[in-house]
Formats: sequence, C-alpha cells, structure tokens
Amino acid sequence: MSPLSPFRPHDAAEIADFLRAQSDTGSPVTLRGGGSKATFGRPPPDDAIAVELAEIAGITLYEPDELVLTAMAGTSMAEIAAAVAERDQCLAFEPPEFGPLFGHNAASTLGGSVASGWSGPRRIRAGATRDHVLGAQAIGGDGQLFKSGGRVVKNVTGFDLPKLLTGSHGTLAVLTEITIKVMPAAEATHTMIVQGLDDTAAIRLMNDLMGGPYEIAAAAHLPAASAARLGMAALAGASATLVRLEGFGPSVADRRAALEARIGTLHPFIAAESQQAGRLWQSVRDVAPLVPADAVLWRLALPATDAAATVGSLAAQLPVEAYYDWGGGLVWLALPPAADAHAGLVRGALPAGHATLMRASADTRRTVPVFQPQPDALAALSRRVKAAFDPRGILAPRFMHGEA
Repeated sequence: MSPLSPFRPHDAAEIADFLRAQSDTGSPVTLRGGGSKATFGRPPPDDAIAVELAEIAGITLYEPDELVLTAMAGTSMAEIAAAVAERDQCLAFEPPEFGPLFGHNAASTLGGSVASGWSGPRRIRAGATRDHVLGAQAIGGDGQLFKSGGRVVKNVTGFDLPKLLTGSHGTLAVLTEITIKVMPAAEATHTMIVQGLDDTAAIRLMNDLMGGPYEIAAAAHLPAASAARLGMAALAGASATLVRLEGFGPSVADRRAALEARIGTLHPFIAAESQQAGRLWQSVRDVAPLVPADAVLWRLALPATDAAATVGSLAAQLPVEAYYDWGGGLVWLALPPAADAHAGLVRGALPAGHATLMRASADTRRTVPVFQPQPDALAALSRRVKAAFDPRGILAPRFMHGEA
C-alpha cells in the first residue's frame, strides 16, 4: 500500500490497529463513508490517508416492536430507509442526501449521517439527529475502542458520548456501529401551499401556525426564484410557503380542517397532492433549489424572527438566493463565488446563531473557517475534548475550528 492509498478495513479491529499505528507517527487520517460529503469542510492534508468504511456495513439488529435499529457505520441510508419502510416505520430526523448538492451522486451512510448531524424538515417537531441516536461503538484517534449508550433510552448511563460524536464530522472518533430510534410512519400526511407571501409574511405565518394547536410537522418557505427552480407547475412561478401535517388519519383530518379555516381567512392556498408533496419536501430536505454548483452556499441557523431581515441586509449588498426551513430557523443562502466566500458579510449580518460554509472551492475552504468561529472559552473546551479522544490530533486535523 502506497502512503496515500486509502485504507479499507473489514472490521473494527483492523481500524483500531491502523489508528494506533497512525497515532504513533502522528500521521493524519480522514474518514469516508459513501463519499456524499467528501467536498464539505476543510480539505484534508496532502499526506492524509482516507479510511474508507464501505466494508463496515450491514444492519446487525432491527427490532420493529422496540423501535430500534443497529447498523454498521458504512450501511447506506437507502438500505436502512427501505428496511424500516417495510415495517411501516421511518427515520423521523429525515437525514438529507447531499450528494447532488456537492456535485456528485454518492449516497450517504449511517456513519456519515450521524457524524454530520444534519437533520431534515421534520426537526421542528421530531428533534435533531442526535435525539435519535441511542448508542454507538467507536474508536478514538489513539486506537482505543469504546462503547456508549444502549438500545433503549433507560439503559443510557454515564456520559452520553453518542450525542457528542453526532455532528463531530469524524474529528473525535471513527464510528463503527450505531443504534438509532425508528418511528412509526405517519398514517396520513397533508401539505398546504400558500402562494405569494414575501419572506417576512411567510415566516410570521409559519411561526403563528407552529405556535397553534395544529402540531405542524414541517414548515418551509421558498421565495419565487427558489420555487421556480423546482419546475413544478403547481407552484405557478410564485413564492411557496409549505406547511405539513402528519399523524393518524382522523387527527390529520381534524387539524387540516382547522388549519384551512385559519389560513383561509388570510391567504389563498392550495393542497398539494401526496406524490407532489413528497417531491417538494425531499427538495427542501436536500437543498435541491440551490443545487447548481457555481454558487457559494451557506447554512445559517438563527432565530426565525431574524431570518428575513438577515437575508434582506445581504441582498442589499450582493445577489442573493435563499430559502427557509424550520419555520425560518434554518436559511440556505446562495451567493456569487468569491475568494473569501463573503464570510465577513455573512457572519457580520447574523444578529445571533451561526453560519456554516457548506459549498465553496477547495482553495476557499482552506482559508475561510467552514464553521462559525468559537469564543475563546468554547474553543479551549473544544480543544480539550479533541485531545481526550484523539491525543495526537490525527483525525481530520484542523477540520472543525483550526485545532491542531
């Protein structure tokens, strides 16, 4: 094996041996599952060896009656989704498929989905990815294997390390086996589309409805430009504010009637057909309106009440295309290419929250912090956590916040 050839282990023991050897020499390592997020984040050092986890795959336990599934980290999310769908169950955190967003068709894996921690539109009701991770087996940068969590919430004792590893982007440990909660699929679902609202009015409406008795499962707003990119005739070239209900049939029917009565007094609306609604929400989940890869892409997490004004202030200075998920609490923002990805403007416009640089050239990602810079105290804590899991700093060095 040449120094830069990828390492393709077949089990956790091989990974542990490899990491021990790399740690002894301080040699950098990067992790790869399906490769769907390979162009996200700071590019790895030229001498980093990729650990490809495709062989560490397969569902090892699935107990539908207990709503729990365990699978190896390299298992594709498509395989897991198909397995739970056969039992009328689902992954409530709606993990996105970002391969097309990053310019390729690679599929995501369970390890990659948990390591990134990104959640889909249902997050406002079902919670984030970390809320659905029950347990994990992982290997630290020094080759030490550890397990944390369990198969049911009541068995989770001590430090909840799976939640810490969720969203760590492979900088702390190599996830090898993960246990997640699954949920019953909704018996009925209904999506309402309100057309023609501007960003401020749409966010006001979504948050008004989310605070009401309707149990909104998802709420998103696509301005006219983003809606037009989806090519759906029903959107008719206008902005589209999407609201989704889910649950038992009679409950959805009652809430739908109440919701239509509430919205109908204020705005015209249409009901999306089931198949059309599914495509719409998948597009929102996977950032399909902003897939063209020539734009810099930012992900802004901020108070929903600040979202429209933040986008508006940027639009006054740059050509901007954006849309809103989570009732306005998540903004996907496309800007023209620039060497600095407009990082100063974007992060300077945020009154609160954080901005993640999702897509930019490799040269830009080498110099611009991909994640929101941390205050000194939090950065020091992050370094201590990193050192505890990865003493020699070999796992994705400098990927998160410029740590050694």
